[in-house]
This record gives sequence, structure tokens and C-alpha cells, in this order.
Amino acid sequence: MTTHPPGPAPAPFYVTTTIPYVNSRPHLGFALELVQADVLARHHRRAGEPVRFLSGTDDNSLKNVLAAEAAGVPVQEFVDRNAAAFAALDGPLALSLDDFIRTSRDPRHRAGVERLWHRCAAVGDLYRTHYEGLYCVGCEQFWTPGELVDGRCAEHGTEPQLVAEENWFFRLSRWTGVLRELIEDGRLRIEPAARRNEVLALLARGLRDFSVSRSQHRARGWGIPVPGDPGQVVYVWWDALGNYVTSLGYGGQGSPEYERWWAGEGRRVHLVGKGVLRFHAVYWPAMLLSAGLPLPTDILVHDYLTVDGRKISKSAGTTVDPVELAAACGTDAVRWWLLREVPRTGDADFTRERLVARADADLAGGFGNLVNRVVTMVHRFRGGTQPAGAGGVPEPGTEGLRAACRDAAADVARALDEVDFRGAAAAVWRIVDEANRCIDETRPWELARAERRDRNAPAGERLDAVLAALLDACRTLGEELAPFLPNAASRIAAQCAAAPDGTLPPPTPLFPRLAPVP
Repeated sequence: MTTHPPGPAPAPFYVTTTIPYVNSRPHLGFALELVQADVLARHHRRAGEPVRFLSGTDDNSLKNVLAAEAAGVPVQEFVDRNAAAFAALDGPLALSLDDFIRTSRDPRHRAGVERLWHRCAAVGDLYRTHYEGLYCVGCEQFWTPGELVDGRCAEHGTEPQLVAEENWFFRLSRWTGVLRELIEDGRLRIEPAARRNEVLALLARGLRDFSVSRSQHRARGWGIPVPGDPGQVVYVWWDALGNYVTSLGYGGQGSPEYERWWAGEGRRVHLVGKGVLRFHAVYWPAMLLSAGLPLPTDILVHDYLTVDGRKISKSAGTTVDPVELAAACGTDAVRWWLLREVPRTGDADFTRERLVARADADLAGGFGNLVNRVVTMVHRFRGGTQPAGAGGVPEPGTEGLRAACRDAAADVARALDEVDFRGAAAAVWRIVDEANRCIDETRPWELARAERRDRNAPAGERLDAVLAALLDACRTLGEELAPFLPNAASRIAAQCAAAPDGTLPPPTPLFPRLAPVP
């Protein structure tokens, strides 16, 4: 007997979200990023790959300090309270997180930030100098007058503050050419292409060194002190970006998690919003190059959710609470709207009416109606016993359905690799379309009447073949939905699972219809 050596082990897949400021409670815009990352994590786990899914909170921000002062609450207490709300999103959004880091509380973080600082300082990329510039607290970023729009921050619409102080700077300009080469040859992949071109245009204009510390006075004493210079606090973006490696134990020596997920072979994937692209596609890779560390392999960029055309934002007051939304409409409805409605490029305007309409059409009227319809027919025409099927020859009228089921996994994988979550959801939905088309074309109820009326054996065999194809499609639907709607996928799988005697459970409604929005 010939034996073959096992194939290579699948490469690890490390996927992260940004870590949001905790100056307020979470909103639906961040839920979009969490759900997208969760879909990728679940998809790659299904493919047999080792996966690590990380999120967390950015606690060490001046925005958080100012919000705590406005609320009259001690900073740590304020930060702890809001960070807990972000950590609690895993239930309402059905997330499969492997790790969650808090930059003010997690003992892994400060040691890693300090180590990263020392590595960059050792190669001469950190220096101290006097600086005067326009600072947007919302962005936690200095801007030049030419980067403002009518004197205001393009992201937040506020006039930046004039700040003059002596800070530590990072030699970002040193890494311009290297970054351009890495992006142009695809070693640092940025998707979609428009965002890649945006970064290349930024590099073409030339990079300026940027400030990576703030005075203790301006930081209100909040944050990680600069190593060897306690009068300064590490700049919040330097601090926050480091979480992608500090969470892996980079601050210690010989961390197996760091070696496995960052230093070894595999993909290192950051999901980010378009507003923080510069920090992730320019600042962070340059910091890693300076420290002699591997870069992320993929930076996947999403656009914004809006309400009445305005970006969902804590500071702008256009928030939608994802926890309240999931409690009112269901986790499946929230996840499905985010995945089915949000385009690959361009902002998506949210209303609860649109979410309810999509849930009723696709969940109750689509997935739920199809599965209930098929299981009901199996009970009505075959006493609940799953039919055997028709062997290797597909029954006429089922060809399109079989093709949709056969192609679904590859179509989903292709769309997700292109960061097209809406396209991936549409690939799953094609099973529903083809199943309904199959029912309309084959008309199982007429085959059942012919079988009873004429004791027609061919009609009975055809009915078995059609019901088997439809039941197989429902099971495939449950499998392919698993990364998108894990809770719903489990219910579909249970509804279509035969007992040892071959009988299916009685048909049960899988999705409620949502009440109209008042």
C-alpha cells in the first residue's frame, strides 16, 4: 500500500479590527468593521486555517480624557465603563473573537510599546525637536494648512488647534521609497485599488516626519510615558498601532504567539475605515520597517456608514447603537444588513426601515420561507422521511440549483478575497433564487398528485429527486451562511438534520417578520 506524506499545514490567518477611542459608547459604524472581520475569521476557519481574530479599545487618547472631564468622571473609571461596552459587543453581534486588548489595562501592551520605541530609537529614527502646528484632537493628528478644507479638518469639520511644544519625532521621510516599492509590487496589499492609489499619491507628494510624543501637561498625564523621558507621553497613534503586535506578547522575550501569528508565514490582515488609512498604510508599516519587524500583508479598507448622508460618528452625534438595534431587530437582521447592503466602495446610508425591509425580504421571506417550504413538502409528501434522490443523473429542472450549490463555496471565497462582502452574500443568496426557480419549474405538488392518482412510479421517482435536490440545497445554504449568519445557519442545519430513522424535525419558522418601524 502506497502512502503519501501529508501536505503542508495551512498558513495562519491573523485578522484585526482597528481599536476605537472610548470617548463614548460603540456605534454601528464600528459594528460594520467587527462583522466584516468576523466573517473573514469564520470563513478561514471553515477552510481549515489557523485563525486569530483580535479587537480591542484605544484607551490612551486625549479625546477620552476630554470626554471624561466633560462628564465629571475620573479618566480610568470613564474609560473602563465605555471599554466594557465595546468588549460586550461579541454577544449582540455574534462575534468569534479570540482576543481583546485594552491599551490602558492589558499588561502586555505597555511593555510592547516600549520595546517598539527602543527598536526605532536604536536605528536613529527618533529625535526630539521643537514643533508648531495645527492639531485636530478628533484625529489626534497634526495637519498642514494645505491639508485642511476651508481651514477645517476634512474628517471632523472642526478648526484644529495651534500647538507649539517640543516633542519626539519619527523619521517617516526615510521610508518613503521603501513603502512605495512594497505597495507597488503587492507585498503590502491595499484594497480596494482606489485606496491603494490614494496611498501612492500621498507617497508621491513626499512624507514628512511626524510627532510621536506629547507633553505630559497636554496629555493631562494620561498615557504611556516615553521611555527615558517621563515628561513626555507616547503619541496615541504610536501607542494604538502597536496593539497588533503587543497583543501577541511582543513586549516579552520569545513569545510563541508573536512568532506564530506575526513573525512566521501567513497572512496578517488589518480591516480599517478609510479615515484612518494613512495611519495603517503609511505610519504603521514605516514603524515596523524601522524596528526590523514584518509588515502586515493586507490592509482592507471600508467606507463609512451614514445617517441622512452624514457619517455615523460619536463626536457628530449621528450614532446608532448596535446593541439596541440587535435587541430590537435581532442579531441576524443586523449582520445581514451590514453584509448585504454595504457596497465594496462608497458609503452606505442606514435607516431602520431599510434594515427591517431587508430582514423581512431575505431572512423571513427568503431563507426562512425556503427552508420551511421544503421541509413542509418532505413531511406532506414523504411523511417527513428524507428522499433518497435520483442517483447520478440530475432531475430536469434541478440543474441550475445544483450548479448554484456546487459553485457557492468558490464564489464566496472569490468575493471575500476581493473584500466584497456584498458580493459574497449575493453568492449565498443565489441558492435561494435557484431553489425557488426549481420549485416553480418542477412543481412538486403536481408530481405528488400524479403519483397518487395514477400510481405513477416515474412521477414518484421524479418527486424524490426534486425533494432531495431541494433538501440538499437547504443544507448547503446553512453551510455557506455560517460565516455570515452563524446563529441562523445553526437553525437551518438543525431544521434539515435527519434523525437516525431518516425523519426530519417538524417545520418550524426560522425568522420572525419584524414589526414596521413606527
